Amino acid sequence: MLHLPRFYAILDSACFPQAGALLAAAKELSSAGVTLLQYRNKSGQPREMLEAALEFKRLFGNTAKLIMNDRADLALAAHFDGVHVGQDDLSPEGARRVIGSKLWLGVSTHNPAQVGEADEASADYIAVGPVFATASKTNPDPVIGLDGLRRARTLTPKPLVAIGGITRLNCRSVIDAGADSVAVISDLVRQPRKSAEEFLRILG
Repeated sequence: MLHLPRFYAILDSACFPQAGALLAAAKELSSAGVTLLQYRNKSGQPREMLEAALEFKRLFGNTAKLIMNDRADLALAAHFDGVHVGQDDLSPEGARRVIGSKLWLGVSTHNPAQVGEADEASADYIAVGPVFATASKTNPDPVIGLDGLRRARTLTPKPLVAIGGITRLNCRSVIDAGADSVAVISDLVRQPRKSAEEFLRILG
């Protein structure tokens, strides 16, 4: 069974529109000691995304597991450690055919039925949420709350990543509700290194 660190940082290019800001944030997260990072870019061109991914790989080397959002092909091209797919992306089995058996595969879920499907698929870990209200999506799925997270925990033995509105103030409650790891987007934007260091300290 896969073992995930408790802190799962996500860098979303949409949160860093200024030139160079995304890679600057990646450098700060590397300095903070982040060991699991997802690169998310929903609107970039493949060449641009690959260039950024290769910079991530250069920055982190072997100090962190790097996950590509959605693009299994780019995960391979950038020598990332895995790919993460959503409900509207490539299917888990389609992604698995691209990346093979050795790379990590994560799947986003938003309700018990989707958690059950992901549990039966070849996903290595399952993300579930939004646990709290989130500003990182324009059309977010309904909030599941801590009770929804507890329900998800009963449906799968696979590592569970909680996502959606998670901050330094509420992250411990998410772990206590059964998550193995917390994924954070918005609370890393303003001061990436300081925020990451505090998450790592709080989560132990």
